[in-house]
Amino acid sequence: MRRQFCTLLGLILALTLSTSALAQSRGSIQIKGSDTMVNLGQAWAEAFMEEHPDALIAVTGGGSGTGIAALINGTCDIVQSSRDISEKELTLATQNGREVKEIVAAIDALAFVVHPANPVFQLTIDELSAIFTAHLTNWKGAGGRDQAILVLSRERNSGTHVYVLEEVVRKGNSKGPEEFAPTVLMMPSSQAIVQEVADNPAAIGYVGMGYLVPTVKAVSIFGEEAGDYVEPTLEHAVDGRYPLARPLLFYLPGTPDGIVKEFIDFVLSERGQSIVLDMDFVPLPKMKEQTAESRE
Repeated sequence: MRRQFCTLLGLILALTLSTSALAQSRGSIQIKGSDTMVNLGQAWAEAFMEEHPDALIAVTGGGSGTGIAALINGTCDIVQSSRDISEKELTLATQNGREVKEIVAAIDALAFVVHPANPVFQLTIDELSAIFTAHLTNWKGAGGRDQAILVLSRERNSGTHVYVLEEVVRKGNSKGPEEFAPTVLMMPSSQAIVQEVADNPAAIGYVGMGYLVPTVKAVSIFGEEAGDYVEPTLEHAVDGRYPLARPLLFYLPGTPDGIVKEFIDFVLSERGQSIVLDMDFVPLPKMKEQTAESRE
């Protein structure tokens, strides 16, 4: 299911002094990208710097697209992404001499959240698609109150936005015609969605599992394989019952070495994956644990 990206531009890369190489030489790492992963990335960075006092790691969000653009432009060492790099982005990176490497760092289950007072507690993918395309505009049509639905989405630069577009709005057909309705409010961050849903009983939005808090309620989603409605939990993400689980990815501009390799090996280690669990994401199955050097 995962696509492996490995270009033949080793010679070009060897002749190019990259930003990553400069960063490694001074013991610092620039990490940019997914807002879904930003808190997780910061937790990894803090734990790594405790073990390596000379290391300096800066983690910023802005969306998966922002991180991938930084990789293309040579202004970051590691991209955190909640979606696959596109063919167009990969081509641009290749043209700029990046030998892009992909690493699965953790697993997330995407949750759709409503206000705790909303009586709706379960939805199908078809119902979600209808809500986000404005074919279903009143909660009464989903078993709720007679109340207009306020629909929230991450903005288009977000990897989570792309994932929801393909897997929910287009119901698994990435090239389908469906689009987010113009009435959908595009929010700048997952935290902004959580805050709006917590304040508005008519709202619905989506966030990664790491953003679930008691002030919002995650609805169960009907899973075809499970044949039932399934809650977004760690257990259901691991066992495959929850239909909206996805990998969380690192993209690198080349084969990592130095401090970058040490950091990635830390993320994939037992200690790094325990942080994944602490942050309410899903750690990688043990049989898939590998070092940065072994993932090509």
